[in-house]
Amino acid sequence: MKVVHLTSVHIPHDIRIFHKECKTLARAGHEVILVVPREKGSCAEEIDGVRIEPVVKPRNRRERMTLTLWRVYRTALHENADIYHFHDPEMMIVGLLLKLRGKRVVYDVHEDIPRQIMTRHWIPRRLRLPVSRVVEFVETRCASVWDGIVVVTPTIARRFPPGKTVLVQNFPIQDELIPIEPRPYQSRPSNIAYVGKIEGVRGAREMIRAMGTLPSSIDASLELAGVFEPKSLRAELEQVPGWERVRAPGWLSRSGITDMLAHARIGLVVLHPVENYLDAQPIKLFEYMAAGMAIVASDFPRWREMIGQVSCCVFVNPLDPSAIADAIQWLLEHPQEAEAMGMRGRQAVQTRFNWDSEGASLVRFYEEL
Repeated sequence: MKVVHLTSVHIPHDIRIFHKECKTLARAGHEVILVVPREKGSCAEEIDGVRIEPVVKPRNRRERMTLTLWRVYRTALHENADIYHFHDPEMMIVGLLLKLRGKRVVYDVHEDIPRQIMTRHWIPRRLRLPVSRVVEFVETRCASVWDGIVVVTPTIARRFPPGKTVLVQNFPIQDELIPIEPRPYQSRPSNIAYVGKIEGVRGAREMIRAMGTLPSSIDASLELAGVFEPKSLRAELEQVPGWERVRAPGWLSRSGITDMLAHARIGLVVLHPVENYLDAQPIKLFEYMAAGMAIVASDFPRWREMIGQVSCCVFVNPLDPSAIADAIQWLLEHPQEAEAMGMRGRQAVQTRFNWDSEGASLVRFYEEL
């Protein structure tokens, strides 16, 4: 089949869209095109069997919600594909326009968007609940229109018709985050890693305060790989005790993340207990496991259910910097136990929490379509 993936938000080499879904479908023999915003003047290119068709990158959110959607729609229509697979809720209007043209359309739900809206700082607080309800209403009504719905968690799957919904969890690609020459755990520096968007609801303040709570005798550093949201958050965090132990290199490539995790002993996933996160399955949790690291994570029932028996993680109250610091200190002072936890996590990814089975589910879903 000829398949066109559409996004107005994500980067061209997005891990889930490009590296996992598009490349998996290309290896299965389908012709795959990814329509994605890029810098002005970018040309189409083919990488690993996937043709990347650029549209002009928007200058701001308003332009993204108007001109970019139109450009994506026009480019997609020109391809005349068998299946159109879009990845952003704002693109539901594009999906509807394609359906009016008689096209077959798939909606990929990366997040529980109605719940996620309740934590978006750029939406005025008084508007979050009504916006959330409107988005959920639109998603639910449009579910009867889409030919297929791809979701990342069982919780999200329950919101959509079971007959047309497939669960494709966002587990890591096996061996992707393993360096060519792995560094022995015991020889790694006492680095603690965090990968992803850096914002308050994801535990940014608590992570910094935990570093400030650690005894001065522990020579540990916190590596933050990601962008600050909002940008003004960095200036606030620089005033928090513990920042002197932080390095924030910004956004890193996949090779940069691989190198960072290879030089770290602990991964942090201390998301706040908001509704959107309680049943989430953050990719960073499984990427830390894939990299063979011990983990300090929020004590959520869903997470205990998923990985509690693996014994690769110390669960803590994510709102308590002292609890986070105590977990970090224990892992650094018990390197043999921490190394064993990392090995168990790595083994769990090899045997269960990996993209191989999820990619196979996606291919079967396309065959059914």
